[in-house]
Amino acid sequence: MLTILGFAMIATFLVLIMTKKMSPIAALVLIPALFCVAVGQGAQLGDYVIEGVGNLAPTAAMLMFAIVYFGVMIDVGLFDPIVRGILKFCRADPMRIVVGTAVLAAIVSLDGDGSTTFMITVSAMYPLYKRLKMSLVVMTGVAATANGVMNTLPWGGPTARAATALKLDASEIFVPMIPALAMGLLAVFVLAYVLGLRERKRLGMLTLDEALAREPEQETVSTGGGSTRGGGTSSTAAAGTAAVGTGGEDRLRKDTSASGGGTGTGADADPADEADDDDFQGLDPNRSTLRPKLYWFNAGLTAALLTAMIMELMPIPVLFLLGAALALTVNFPHMPDQRARIAAHADNVLNVSGMVFAAAVFTGVLTGTGMVENMADWVVGAVPDAMGPHMAIVTGLLSLPLTYFMSNDGFYFGVLPVLAEAGAAHGVSPLEIARASLAGQALHMSSPLVPAVYVLVGMAKVEFGDHTRFTVKWAILTSLVVLAAGVLFGIM
Repeated sequence: MLTILGFAMIATFLVLIMTKKMSPIAALVLIPALFCVAVGQGAQLGDYVIEGVGNLAPTAAMLMFAIVYFGVMIDVGLFDPIVRGILKFCRADPMRIVVGTAVLAAIVSLDGDGSTTFMITVSAMYPLYKRLKMSLVVMTGVAATANGVMNTLPWGGPTARAATALKLDASEIFVPMIPALAMGLLAVFVLAYVLGLRERKRLGMLTLDEALAREPEQETVSTGGGSTRGGGTSSTAAAGTAAVGTGGEDRLRKDTSASGGGTGTGADADPADEADDDDFQGLDPNRSTLRPKLYWFNAGLTAALLTAMIMELMPIPVLFLLGAALALTVNFPHMPDQRARIAAHADNVLNVSGMVFAAAVFTGVLTGTGMVENMADWVVGAVPDAMGPHMAIVTGLLSLPLTYFMSNDGFYFGVLPVLAEAGAAHGVSPLEIARASLAGQALHMSSPLVPAVYVLVGMAKVEFGDHTRFTVKWAILTSLVVLAAGVLFGIM
């Protein structure tokens, strides 16, 4: 019964958010509460929630201070050279922009933290997508899938969990997986290229002058359809135009830095859209928050922070707390300036931390009632004995749904040892099982149980349901490429 109710709870949650019948934060709280009562454990709901909040509190603290830290770094111009490089490559070509999104997300993912990756990627790319009326779910989907593949780095989490659960060396798991993961990353780049061509076909090939003529106030933020309102430019008006020339990137950055009524359309301007123009500040080369004289201090501080995080010198929440405090104090020594920077990022902090604590209700009920354990036992028990010699492939296939519907901790510490034991009975080594278990990470990164995904959709102003509906199929395909490559190369 708990197995059926567990699957029913997850299915109900996904249907409600994908059809936009409920907001994610409401669904994360109310759906598990109702199912907790349905299984006859309503009296324990408070205990389950408190336990879930306790487990996720460090994650929420990490995200809160990471948003402040990297928000300040973006404000002071640390990532402007990266943005300029991406802009120079992308120009105003939708295909180049989508490929640039994948490349940027993959590079920044080397730090092992999804939230960092999404904050930097969205801050750099959002103005281009907004200005050219490109689909924002393309941006979130490509960024999440690229980060999911890179999440398998030993310091990213899953590899370390697999090594710990099966008492193996992380390098023995990861190093042989590099060719398969490289194929997965190549698949992401090919996907970005194909989606970029589709966006180019839909929008046309633009020059920067034509891009600048597209007023952001006239658009509706697209989450896949690319619709416009008002007197906006036709989506095919620029089809067939010549490729962008050089020297226009500064104009694009300058134009997209407008806020308030800077590019408004008088009485027809939408106040909400005017507020959205603030997001173009991330590329404004003349913004008042820039601290060019402190560039190398900020670069060194960030490098030291990431090094300490990779070496696990301190818990990550503590590192970001100290980093945020130091960054604010050095870059903005006056209290009014510090308050202004904190206020500027307060919306993201509140949205993300609120979503994490709401997710704590979902995970607390799922774990506390025993649903997760029963679901995992049912899935493992459903594997036919004839598949025993192929347990590595079975593990890889199971990693897709299980890491999507469960936390990495639940899968790697609860389910993986059982799968490894079943494989050992048929002569399959634990190393093969561990490597196969990493295949589903491209899909896992878009799971509603991953706090970082709320940073991504929140900063990109994309509905979580729209992101899920668009991304899941591509993430599954990428995960299957990793699994197939692992089998082809004899890794598993």
